[in-house]
Amino acid sequence: MSRGTALASLAALTALAISGCTTGPSLETQSAVTAAPGDSRHLAVGSAGFTESDLLAQMYALLLDQAGYKTSMLTVANRELYERALESGQIDVVAEYAATFADWLNAKTNGADAPSVGSPDLGSTMTALRELAAPRGLTVLDPGRAVDQNAFAVTGAYAREHHLKTLSDLGRSGLEVRLAAGDECVQRPYGAPGLKETYGIDITAVDPKGVGTTPAKKAVQNGRDQLVLTTTTDATLDEFGLVLLDDDKHLQNAGYLIPVVNRSRAGGEGVTKALGRLNEVLTTADVASMNEQVDSWRRLPQDVARKYLQNKGLLK
Repeated sequence: MSRGTALASLAALTALAISGCTTGPSLETQSAVTAAPGDSRHLAVGSAGFTESDLLAQMYALLLDQAGYKTSMLTVANRELYERALESGQIDVVAEYAATFADWLNAKTNGADAPSVGSPDLGSTMTALRELAAPRGLTVLDPGRAVDQNAFAVTGAYAREHHLKTLSDLGRSGLEVRLAAGDECVQRPYGAPGLKETYGIDITAVDPKGVGTTPAKKAVQNGRDQLVLTTTTDATLDEFGLVLLDDDKHLQNAGYLIPVVNRSRAGGEGVTKALGRLNEVLTTADVASMNEQVDSWRRLPQDVARKYLQNKGLLK
């Protein structure tokens, strides 16, 4: 997309954000679920502006291009902005995370204090998400195998010394553990309380160094802390000698990667089929590897995305 077109699109999004106190198209005025799914041949693919989102957007665009669509790319880092743009049709396709997006739409629809609808169970999470998305004119396509969710890591040496492969192993070990994480991890159910209740892990303190940050991982690497909260697609664990412990009792919510589309513009079979091809091959390890190529090897997201799809036989 040309610089002028990108600036014009961003200006339109900015206007959308400041035009009064509404939070997007009124649910009372939408008839999104009654009209036939649309199949516009010109589609805007959105990215949230971080490496993983850029990679997914590039793969979506390449697959749609091959399927006969004409695509443009638009980066909007704020979910509040890009979700509104998705409802209005300024963005047609975006990659999201099942449980996170379900809870975000739930809070937007039912208030910030609404009980969480995201859970470790993918089926119930997807049901809740689709029920929340449909009145807003959004269609949530099927998830594949790739998951980006909270995860916990220790050093490889620590894992070998104490025979650890899972979080249950760590709980059974009886070891006292300092956790490097965000300060919210003290109270959040997926953090220290969940580790104690679900796995019996003796968390003696939370070191507030952030989620998956370099300081957090260094604190575990040098032995100040024993466990770090990161994500399943963290591309830099090897650099710090860290390994993930399996969340074998499924404490974390279902963070499956999912395409979300504007139903009236991109809800037809053509888009669903084109993007569904990625579900057949993309794994969590694949996403982590591509993140590493961009973040550590300084390769361009569009080059990494194209090479991956070619290697998997999805691009000619």
